[in-house]
Amino acid sequence: MPLPTRPLGRTGLPVTALGFGAMEVRGPRIWNGRTVTDAEAEAILHAVLDAGINFVDTANDYGRSEEFIGRFLSTRRGEYVLATKCGCHVVPAGDHDETPHVWTRDNLLRNIEESLSRLRTDHVDLLQLHNPSVADAEAGRLVEVLQEIRESGRTRFIGCSSTLPHLPTYIGWGVFDAFQIPYSGLERAHEESIAAAAAAGAGVIVRGGVARGEPGAGLGGKQRWDVWQKAGLDELLDPGENRTQFLLRFTLSHPGMATAIVGTKNPDHLAENVAAAGRGPLRPEVYAEAKRRLDEAGQRPSA
Repeated sequence: MPLPTRPLGRTGLPVTALGFGAMEVRGPRIWNGRTVTDAEAEAILHAVLDAGINFVDTANDYGRSEEFIGRFLSTRRGEYVLATKCGCHVVPAGDHDETPHVWTRDNLLRNIEESLSRLRTDHVDLLQLHNPSVADAEAGRLVEVLQEIRESGRTRFIGCSSTLPHLPTYIGWGVFDAFQIPYSGLERAHEESIAAAAAAGAGVIVRGGVARGEPGAGLGGKQRWDVWQKAGLDELLDPGENRTQFLLRFTLSHPGMATAIVGTKNPDHLAENVAAAGRGPLRPEVYAEAKRRLDEAGQRPSA
């Protein structure tokens, strides 16, 4: 059964409800990234498209991620919507790659040229600012730079990866076609921001929708997942459903989101995510009960 698709806001692009976050194929030395071989990257990226996922998200500072996408998926460019991010400035420092952001026109233009070269394409479908403050965006006149890049044909649409307290201002500007926003049942601070962005006509890309997966099976932290236990969500699982799958379906139940990007280099985890997304959102009564329990456990949307 094909994955369900939703329009990415006013872009009109039909994107699968499950997208792929390519940060997991960034390789070592970027935010404690795990080693990934060329063969592993090739296998998981092809598996993503073969599974029917049609939205791939990366960033200029995600290590080798753009390079791998270009090497292994450029011949399949027509099969997926490609998003990347700009404002990045990678500076090697000792045993780690520091990734500060430089909010200038010159740096954004450098980013898009570098990204297109790595991705082996002449355009991306969505170019996103990589989490600047409103002050940074205003001082660097970043929207004007994005519009310049769009007018040149190097991106079709423009967006912003952002968080509170900046999101209400960005949504109010009415210039971004899409927002990338962190959200899951275990971290509901941006629940109302997603609704507001969607109401304004922007497409919403959710990141963190499975809270990195259940500890042990995934990479999620114990403190974050303690909320699950406190809310007693095990009682709401369908037979054979695991916690990560339920959490993904909770995310997919938010009516304002278009796609939830989940990253992995593990083909088994990918298959589980695809199966969960294929089942669609939670039943309305289960979704409502999960939110009620999370509210009582202290995990509520931000005011």
